[in-house]
Amino acid sequence: MKNRNYMARQILPHSPLVKGERGNLKNKKSLLLIVIFCLLFTVYSLLFLSGCKKKEVKAPPEKMINIQVQAAEKRSLRPFVETVGTLNPYEEVIVSAEVEGILRDVKVDEGTAVTKGGIIAVIDDTDYSLEVKRSESALKQAEANLANTKLEFQRKEALYKEELITKQQYDDISTRLSLTDSDVDRAKASLALANQRLSKTKIVSPLSGVVKESKVERGNYVRNGTALFVIIKTNPLKLNFTVTEKDVGKLKVGQDVLFKVDALPDKEFNGKLSIIYPSLEEKTRTLQVEAQSQNPKGILKPGLFAHIILYTDEARDTIIVPVTSLLYEADKIKVFVVEGERAKERSVKIGRKYKLQSSVGSPQPEAREFTEITEGVKEGELVVTVGQQSLFENAKVNIVGSPQSAVSSPKPAVEK
Repeated sequence: MKNRNYMARQILPHSPLVKGERGNLKNKKSLLLIVIFCLLFTVYSLLFLSGCKKKEVKAPPEKMINIQVQAAEKRSLRPFVETVGTLNPYEEVIVSAEVEGILRDVKVDEGTAVTKGGIIAVIDDTDYSLEVKRSESALKQAEANLANTKLEFQRKEALYKEELITKQQYDDISTRLSLTDSDVDRAKASLALANQRLSKTKIVSPLSGVVKESKVERGNYVRNGTALFVIIKTNPLKLNFTVTEKDVGKLKVGQDVLFKVDALPDKEFNGKLSIIYPSLEEKTRTLQVEAQSQNPKGILKPGLFAHIILYTDEARDTIIVPVTSLLYEADKIKVFVVEGERAKERSVKIGRKYKLQSSVGSPQPEAREFTEITEGVKEGELVVTVGQQSLFENAKVNIVGSPQSAVSSPKPAVEK
């Protein structure tokens, strides 16, 4: 029976039973399509809504970098060479004894001011005075012998002319006259030598200055050549220092020198370049030079260490910026300048360095270091002095405080 039904289905495809099964299959497909469509719609809606939300997110605000700036300034400055040196006496002599004897008196000590020709010590002159008297007596005796010989010569010369004496007798008196004349000259020389030795018992200063060292005391026995005193001349003073090989070509005799000493930090002293040595020291590649400085009041002392500025030319207009504004990258030097609210990078070329008085950020004036800009920055441009390490090209900046001035004090430390 079952086989018959099967056969009937095969023979009768359009029967009502077959049509019912096909309808159920179509309904299932339609339902599946609807479900798939709903899922796709839901996913698309989610994606659309998500995209809308992303579009509505605002970009974060651009970060502003806090900085401080200073205007590049043009000033009239003098080129200079900075170095260090030592003050030395203009002259220094060792006073020695020229005769021997016991020191009867010493009139000076260390620090005593002396004048040229002033007596500073006395050697006992008893022996030398007696020597002078003996020489005087010898001279008188020689002069008496000469006078007697002259009279005898005159008499024998008259007799010889009358041929009353022999030629031998005349020659003898002539010889005696010459000898006695020589004895007088010898006696005069001995007297002069004795007087000179007597005068050297009074030791005098060969120059006006100050006693640097006294090597003897009263009662000491001194010999010829014994060093007694060291005397120095302190007005003017010599200022000895060196300059590097690269600056040798800028040196000229007569250039102005400005210097300070640690013992008197609030005072400045002037001088003139007086001597340029002929050759450099091979080990240090430096040249020794010498300046002179007047010291009428004796304020400066030989041996003081000096901080020196040697001006090598006249004043000229110079663009300067603080040394702290410079950034070094290998062989490149750059700064940042502010244009509007943006930082701009500038490559620069630098020249000399200067120290100028400034009271910016300090209640009392202090020396600040600036450098010359030969290329890359113009007068008046705002150069970043604080915060430039965090900057980059076109960075947005916020200037903290007002632009500073390079020199607030009317008297710069290194300026004409």
